Amino acid sequence: MCAQPVPDWMIPPTDGFTAEDLDRLPDLPPHTELIDGSLVLVSPQKRFHTLILDVLVPGLRSHCPAYLRVRREMTTVLGPRQRPEPDIMVVRASADTEQDQTSYPADSVELVVEVVSPESRVRDRERKPQLYAHAGIRHFWRVETDGGRPIVYVYELDPAVSSYVPTGIHHDRLKVATPFPIDIDLTEVDRL
Repeated sequence: MCAQPVPDWMIPPTDGFTAEDLDRLPDLPPHTELIDGSLVLVSPQKRFHTLILDVLVPGLRSHCPAYLRVRREMTTVLGPRQRPEPDIMVVRASADTEQDQTSYPADSVELVVEVVSPESRVRDRERKPQLYAHAGIRHFWRVETDGGRPIVYVYELDPAVSSYVPTGIHHDRLKVATPFPIDIDLTEVDRL
């Protein structure tokens, strides 16, 4: 079987792609991210990934204060060569600027949530939290599966060291006071 030629848009410039390039490159696959100037193409999502998003998004929206909005699978610009796409973001409502908006600035993001997939394990556990913390995003959740059951690891930013510290591990129920009071029944995934 012959290898297919690589499309021109996949060949990075010498110094890497920029955050603005994601809006200009033609025919990018859905959910393409920019990490360290390189394009990251995402594999098709697994059933668990979809189910936990179906639980967390409405759960967050039902508790979200009026000045915040919950956004799913949109990018955030963290720097010139950093534009990851968290699975969920909670952003300030004032950051909604136009209907064809494709990203949010880091300083408008209150919470990012990453649902770990086998192919994204290192990015979601290591690199993306580093980038989010360095950008000053105060709250980060990492969601993993244990035999099909969700586990939510909750972190808060320690601004003195620009790093996240764990504040809780949640199995059947996610109940936290920050960034706003939230109480979500994680066992809901069993009923979807």
